[in-house]
Amino acid sequence: MSQITAIIPAYNEELAIGSVVIGTLKYVDQVMVIDDGSTDQTAEIAERAGAEVIKLPENMGKGSAIKTGFLAVKDADIIVTIDADGQHSPQEIPKLIKPITDGNADMVNGSRYLGKKKNGTPSYRRFGQTVLDRATNFNAGIKITDSQSGFRAFAAYTLPVFHFKQKGFSIESEMLMDAAASGTRIMEVEIGVKYDQGNMHKKNPVSHGLGVLVKLLQDMEFKRPLYYFTFPGLILIGIGLTLGLIFFGQYLDHHMTTLLPTIMASLIGLAGIFIAFTGIILHSMARMIERSMSK
Repeated sequence: MSQITAIIPAYNEELAIGSVVIGTLKYVDQVMVIDDGSTDQTAEIAERAGAEVIKLPENMGKGSAIKTGFLAVKDADIIVTIDADGQHSPQEIPKLIKPITDGNADMVNGSRYLGKKKNGTPSYRRFGQTVLDRATNFNAGIKITDSQSGFRAFAAYTLPVFHFKQKGFSIESEMLMDAAASGTRIMEVEIGVKYDQGNMHKKNPVSHGLGVLVKLLQDMEFKRPLYYFTFPGLILIGIGLTLGLIFFGQYLDHHMTTLLPTIMASLIGLAGIFIAFTGIILHSMARMIERSMSK
């Protein structure tokens, strides 16, 4: 029978952590709460509820907490991550781990949006999450409906796949991209979610979403340089060439008395050429590195 360990990253969740731990212990063999520098009674309540608690010296971010938990796991066959704020139902853990125990997946992503029924997600949050989903899917070359889900299951042998470079909330996208890059089999199962005033993000949702998006764009800069540099460069070349011809034609027809607009358009085109070639060079370097690492 599979040994299951649940990892719960927690920061100032004293109101919900006890019930989350108790509910989770019904379906797993061990619960590890990573107290991310909480200033309330999160750690004490989690310990009394039956969790093994690891305290971080300060608030280091969700990514750091998950990394700490993964590295501390011993003798587990399956690892489950679940948020500490009570938005996920521990009763869905058996459904989450089933594709792994059946041998059909290495990683299972709990999706709040896989089905068509409404789940109470505020519309502004869903819009932002859709943007992050598409950016994550584009970078990873996958089709995931909920890239920011914190409710997931992993076969323990996937641990070496994850790099844990991101310290904050962008860890959710990073783990999907790491898994996809390694050929890890990823499946999604539908999960429910509960939103209320007690379990909304501690961080402003707008700044949270923008922070994750910036990290994804930075990742795209290195993983997809043709899209990040070359395509925008080609657009600038087209704009510079078009405007340059228009302005130069107007100058020849004496509708314009200076070549300054033509020169400015030429500079736009030259900038586009530089950016486009930067993307091509970075793309070639990335392919060379990949080939050398695969040998």
